[in-house]
Amino acid sequence: MSGTSVAPRWRTSTRSGNGGNTCVEVADNLPGRVLVRDSKDVTGPVLAFGPAAWSAFVTGLTVTR
Repeated sequence: MSGTSVAPRWRTSTRSGNGGNTCVEVADNLPGRVLVRDSKDVTGPVLAFGPAAWSAFVTGLTVTR
């Protein structure tokens, strides 16, 4: 192991209003996990999901009902 850590690269949806400061941010550049946080509280709690769980969540959001 090299001991090198990868910093989360946070992003907001391109559909976010107000410059993206009233929504959630996602970091999906980390191996084996996707992080989610509140853009209004960037030092607050962070949710961590495995790639399969995140994919299922996003798919569930995009399914037409």
